[in-house]
Formats: sequence, C-alpha cells, structure tokens
Amino acid sequence: MIRFLLALLLLAQTANAAERVVADMSQSLVSITANFDGTAILIFGAVKRNSPAPKGQLEVIIAVTGPSSPVIVRKKSRILGIWVNREAVKIDFAPSFYAVASTNPLPEVLSQVEDFQRRVSIERMIRSAESAKDTKKIEKFAQAIVRIRDANGLYTETGGKVKLTEGTLFKTEIALPSNLVEGDYLTRIFLTRDKKVVDEYQTTIAVRKVGLERWIYNLAHERPLVYGILSLVIAIFAGWLASAIFRVLRLN
Repeated sequence: MIRFLLALLLLAQTANAAERVVADMSQSLVSITANFDGTAILIFGAVKRNSPAPKGQLEVIIAVTGPSSPVIVRKKSRILGIWVNREAVKIDFAPSFYAVASTNPLPEVLSQVEDFQRRVSIERMIRSAESAKDTKKIEKFAQAIVRIRDANGLYTETGGKVKLTEGTLFKTEIALPSNLVEGDYLTRIFLTRDKKVVDEYQTTIAVRKVGLERWIYNLAHERPLVYGILSLVIAIFAGWLASAIFRVLRLN
C-alpha cells in the first residue's frame, strides 16, 4: 500500500512539472595545456512543456561551480611598523571558480528563500562552520574572498547575460579564465517563475591538464623526490648557461 501511494505521489509530481530544461553546451571537456589562456563555453537549451505555459514571467539562471576546498583567510594589522597576522577564519566551502548568469538581475528572478535553499548567489556559495559563532566577522572575511577572486576573474555574477527567445530558447557564454583549477565543474540550470524554481538541470564540465602540464603535475604529486631533483638540475643548468652566455658577450 505504501509503495502504491509513493508511486501515485511521484506520478502527480511528474504531471505537475509542466516545464523541463533540455540543455547542452559547446564543449564538456576543457584541456589545460602549457599555452592555455582561457576559453568560453556556450551553454544553450530549450524549455520543454507538456501543456501551455503557466502564468508568470519565465526566467533562466545558469551557474557554474568549480572545485572547492577549505580556505584560511587572514587579516593583517600593523604593529610597531610591522605588518603581522592578527585574525584568521577558516572558510569550509569556497569554490575555486563560480560564475552565475541570469536573464535579469538575480534578486529579480530568485527569492531569498530559494537562494538560501539552493545556494545560487555568490554570497550563499561561501560557507563556514564558524558562522554561528560570529556572523558579522565571518561575513567580512567571506567578502574578502569574493573581492580577491572577483579581481582575478574567478567570481562573476551577471544579470541579463542569459538570452531567452520567445520564452523557449535560451543561451549564454561562460568565460573560463586561464587560472583554472583542475576538476569537475558543476553546471546548474534553473527555470523560475515568480522567483520560485520550477525545474533544475545539472551537468558537469571536466577541466583536465594534458600534455606537458599533465606530465609535470603527475611527477610533482606522484614522485616528489624525482621532481625536486629534476628542478634542481634544471636550475643549475640554466644558471650555468646564463653565465656562459654572459662570458661570451664580454669577450666580444
């Protein structure tokens, strides 16, 4: 009986989901080579409907999230003319890259409640287990992360960048900078009406080092002793070569 009720509930939810996201992207694999200087990925799709479009303005939000790791944020103060670390806060979750684009400014297309639940805005993506102890302090340190990564092109939030045509087709371009971290980049697409999410679609973009970059990365992490010796040999050879060139120039 319980299984039967669950099946009916699932069927009802499917029937009520009048709009679905159908999406794709220009590439799902980004290769980082020695001369990689960034790229842009076109994300596009359509809204699939089983019935006429509901009332309310349809909006689209596209968010791309890079790998995350804990970050220690420190605040320096000047004491007796010397800059020293005075405060430090551990941010447990801060994506290495985060870009969110929408058909209109985010506060106009997503409610605060939905943002809190789904963590779409940049501020909601950054989390710390210490936040309950001193909220204002955590917010200041989190804002520092946002400022630094925004200046480096790693955090962007752009309203009006997603183009929606006839309430059905949508597209946008997400710029990936050269200083990407290797890993899987979660891509989420939200459909909203009256600031409420009516459907969500997820996929991933794989960012991988290839060629010489991959070989150096593997050597450094799998054989650190060999990597260290090789680096020392290259440094000695480079120094000797520079000295030899300088002597030749002096003789001439």
